Amino acid sequence: MRKHISGYSNPTVKYLRSLREKKLRKRAGQFLVEGLRLLEDARSTGNIPRSLVMAENRDPHPLLDGLEGEVETAGGEVITTTPDILSKITGKSNTQSVVGVFDEFDTALGSLDRSDADIWLIAQDLRDPGNLGTMLRTGDAVGAGGLILIDDCADPFSTEAVRASMGAVFTQGLARARWEEFVPWLRGGSGQLVAASLRDAVPYRGAPYQSPCFILVGNESQGLPEVYEAECDLRVTMPMKGRADSLNAAVAGAVLAYEVLDSLSA
Repeated sequence: MRKHISGYSNPTVKYLRSLREKKLRKRAGQFLVEGLRLLEDARSTGNIPRSLVMAENRDPHPLLDGLEGEVETAGGEVITTTPDILSKITGKSNTQSVVGVFDEFDTALGSLDRSDADIWLIAQDLRDPGNLGTMLRTGDAVGAGGLILIDDCADPFSTEAVRASMGAVFTQGLARARWEEFVPWLRGGSGQLVAASLRDAVPYRGAPYQSPCFILVGNESQGLPEVYEAECDLRVTMPMKGRADSLNAAVAGAVLAYEVLDSLSA
């Protein structure tokens, strides 16, 4: 289906704008993806948007032409509108010329199969959507199975997290759970829980990592609660040779992930 929108008060414009807000996004079960590059990343993994919103009189592009055809074939909606209205939808004055609307994924722990990969990333109480997106991107880079969000993390379907993931939100498994739900799930099968720590820790290089390895990263400012660290099978420490006493949470996760990848590949 195709339609053109020229009025700011159109109900579709109001609905699309609402997807920028976490509460309304969760209620709708849909999220926005901005830009042709991310939309092409989604398409390449078999994810076609329910709706495609484009600026009118856009410059022709073969990838966007192809995506438009796939949306229509799948029974989706193609919408054209003015650049000003598109900016109103995204909340950005320099918005890109196309936006897709996707259904949120199943984020139950039961949707993950731990045997799919040797490495899994876990974020506990991670509040910055940029850090969350970076962890998804890291997971894609190291061939991780996905990212498990524990407790009160940022929304992985926010435009900031999706953008920071550089398309990895479509390649990585994604689950959300409380700690008290996650631990029984983890202990119900194979899996080594690893975290960077100063408590009874060994150097992260050459540590005895095992597959599947679940790498746990804590809150940006407070780190992991002591009881969470106590649950870990392995605690490792990273040398800090400068004045900083810790790494950025997403960076720490990436350093550990590559060390685990190297260890398990040896």
